Amino acid sequence: MCGIGPFVTIPLMVAAFGGPQAVTGFVAGAVLALCDGLVWAELGAAMPGSGGSYVYLRQAFQYRTGRLMPFLFVWTAMLFIPLIMSTGVVGFVQYLGYLAPGLGRTSGDLIGLGIIALVVLLLWRGIEHIARITAVMWTVMIASVLLVIVAAATGFSPHRAFTYPAHAFDLTSNHFWLGFAAGLTIGIYDYLGYNTTAYMGAEIKDPGRILPRSILFSILGIMAIYLLLQIGTLGVIDWQRMTDPKDIASTSVASAVLEKTWGRGAADTVTVLILITAFASVFTGLLGGSRVPYDAARDRVFFRPYEKLHPKHRFPMLGLATMGVITAVGFLIGRHTDLATLIQLLTTVMVIVQALAQIIALSVLRKRQPTLRRPYRMWLYPLPSIVAFAGWCVIYGYADKNSPGRHPIEWSLAWLALGCVAFFVWARLEKVWPFGEREISEEYVPAPVPDGQPAEA
Repeated sequence: MCGIGPFVTIPLMVAAFGGPQAVTGFVAGAVLALCDGLVWAELGAAMPGSGGSYVYLRQAFQYRTGRLMPFLFVWTAMLFIPLIMSTGVVGFVQYLGYLAPGLGRTSGDLIGLGIIALVVLLLWRGIEHIARITAVMWTVMIASVLLVIVAAATGFSPHRAFTYPAHAFDLTSNHFWLGFAAGLTIGIYDYLGYNTTAYMGAEIKDPGRILPRSILFSILGIMAIYLLLQIGTLGVIDWQRMTDPKDIASTSVASAVLEKTWGRGAADTVTVLILITAFASVFTGLLGGSRVPYDAARDRVFFRPYEKLHPKHRFPMLGLATMGVITAVGFLIGRHTDLATLIQLLTTVMVIVQALAQIIALSVLRKRQPTLRRPYRMWLYPLPSIVAFAGWCVIYGYADKNSPGRHPIEWSLAWLALGCVAFFVWARLEKVWPFGEREISEEYVPAPVPDGQPAEA
């Protein structure tokens, strides 16, 4: 969950709200993540299979649309996962600019593309010690976050952090709600990753207990870290500096915090740690993301070529190559528009199929499969579902207004329509619904007990 995101989004959040009241965006993002996380917790505990969303969507909608919904999830994941990774590369180049102030746009573009190529090259081989590698990267990430928080605490000014502009919380102003929607989008982007364990459900011991706890505890823990980071930064750096594109605080705010509190040497050191964190987020993200189309193809939910493994190192070649290319394209989009636009695009793409459809799937399964074993049931159902649904609708509904001229809604609908075309091509090749019989598989519902047989406890 905690990669490059918080280091690059604090200035974006401040710009969206127009002041230090930007902390509202992180709180709102945490509420949305928590409510949506409860959806994932119930579905993941009840149906702990590899693949996460496409398993839940397949089980919920198979009677009416066959494999359409899980196919569309994989189709959209093929776009939004690498776009998330591309934000990490954009952040890498931004912070590299602190160490190399003369770095030009072309040089930055070439370095970013080189980083993506390096990640793909490193993953294009056997990864026997991935747990150790990710543990080292995680340690570096935690160290960089904690150093920024501690440094901010040593130079913290409550007046700077809690002095708001006039009408900062004017709820009758359209400006406030535009800023709130933009801040909510940035906030939920920073929390993305809370659902990772749901994709690994088949590999987790006691998923009915572990999945809900991992989701809830991770959101609460990251919320505490982000609030300390956000408030601490606002207490050191004047928020106006973060909105000035010529100021280093707008692109490398953590480095600016360290420079002001502990000096240039400390700032350079932490900046290097942040660069490692950014690289790590892209490395682990593409490692996991490339497995999504592979798992789906293996389960006959996506195009078969994606299930092909490297003959020697046994990794999904086509999934990794595809996501590497899309990451490069997303990086260039972010560099030649802005990071806020890239975040808006990736969140908009994932709203309809993953977020909204999955919330509906929870209610469908509650109604149609009352005997489904549910080790965890959503607290206060259906209130968290309603809050999550409303939050995602706000993000989607304001997307075009918060990215004028970029048309993220239209692009997301176009990608979804193209996915429907791809599904019909795939369904024709596989001879499944609507070109074959609809296949129904209630693999998680207990089989009915024959007459005269005792039911299991």
